Amino acid sequence: MSQTTVSRALNGFPEVSEKTRQLVLKAAAKHNYKPNVRARRLATGKSMTIGHLVSVSKEHEMVNPIFADFIAGASARYAQSGYDLLLSLVPDEDEFTSYKELAARSAVDGVVVHAPRVDEKRIAQLNNLNLPFVVHGRSSNTVEKYNWVDVNNERSFFRATQLLIELGHTTIGLINGLADMDFAMRRAQGYRRALKENNIELADAYLTHGEMTEPNGHKNALALLDLPTPPTAFVTSSIIMANGIRRALDDRELKLGRDVSVITHDDDLSYFRDAAAVPVYTATRSSVREAGRLSADLLLKAIADPGRDPEGILLDAELILGSSTKPPRGRSKSYGTSWPLAASNTSNQSSRSNVMARAASNLAMRARLLVPNTGRMRAGCASNQATAAAATSPAPISCSRVKSLGFWPWNNAPPASGDQAMGGTPNSCKKAKSPLVNALFSKTLISI
Repeated sequence: MSQTTVSRALNGFPEVSEKTRQLVLKAAAKHNYKPNVRARRLATGKSMTIGHLVSVSKEHEMVNPIFADFIAGASARYAQSGYDLLLSLVPDEDEFTSYKELAARSAVDGVVVHAPRVDEKRIAQLNNLNLPFVVHGRSSNTVEKYNWVDVNNERSFFRATQLLIELGHTTIGLINGLADMDFAMRRAQGYRRALKENNIELADAYLTHGEMTEPNGHKNALALLDLPTPPTAFVTSSIIMANGIRRALDDRELKLGRDVSVITHDDDLSYFRDAAAVPVYTATRSSVREAGRLSADLLLKAIADPGRDPEGILLDAELILGSSTKPPRGRSKSYGTSWPLAASNTSNQSSRSNVMARAASNLAMRARLLVPNTGRMRAGCASNQATAAAATSPAPISCSRVKSLGFWPWNNAPPASGDQAMGGTPNSCKKAKSPLVNALFSKTLISI
């Protein structure tokens, strides 16, 4: 076999048959052969390097756990394809100059654009340089065609806000990222859409913007809690800021979940993973590490085939049910219906069962629900008919656990007759017939 054939087989050229390619790969593995990277670069004219330019300024610090997890996902893909990672920190005003220098020197074969703004100038600039790139996120006001990977931020925050509204909250604060960031704009749109569709009017003071840090979460939460009508619930753009909100609640002697509900966006960060059997936070979850892998794959395709049409990948977030969301304190509202705290007569028992059934139906029409013992709700598309199928046999669930997540229709311990109203036995939810309770706690899948 000639050197040319071996080289073409190792580099994936299509004219080499699959049988020959496998023979070459088997021999290379047997002898622990690794291609000489410098020789490959000289032969192909490629740098075999991917660039990540990170803007650093007093207003916007990108070196954070979210960026680190994205890099971890992307770099794993680069390594599999024989590419190196070039990470360069540059001031905001020098970023485009750095892109031009990298392209002129052929120092990188492609770049990843981070933190796109609503009006993002880098996209047109990179298109003019003919340098392959992918954007982690989108730019709403950009008409250029480009490769991108993004989360459906608008829908995620619409669903998060809608869940709080269905729990009975009408005064909901949003602690968001920087206002000119595209993801923050889309999340604010989802929040406002949920309020509008439920005829809830809130002043602009209930929406705050800032860097996604714990101190900013703490500061903005304190400001909202000091309003004449403070929020009974928060939606926030980062689990890091959610920790700041929790500290603000402690400062005001309020308890997370019991006094104030919180839903956060969770990037499934390695060092901030909320992995308890019952998560601390109810969250919209989307792995930023997976976004890094997908972005790398998309960029490598663009490098291999510069003439391919740009592609966008839109990721849906999961809605994870945790212990941080309950009906507003002092009200027994369960998904939009209010009941006296201690009423236990027969008519109310029947009505409560109807409320829970309607709540489950409403929730199922909004999402595909999968809850083993982890309290996980997967966001999905609605259809006309809900179906239910048990995944495994239900595990015994205590009433205190049902109550702890805020889906018990009373804020104090229910009377024995109240247990019966939900189809269970006194002091036990093990045999509960309520569709919502079964969906949340008995490993039941409700799909639509």
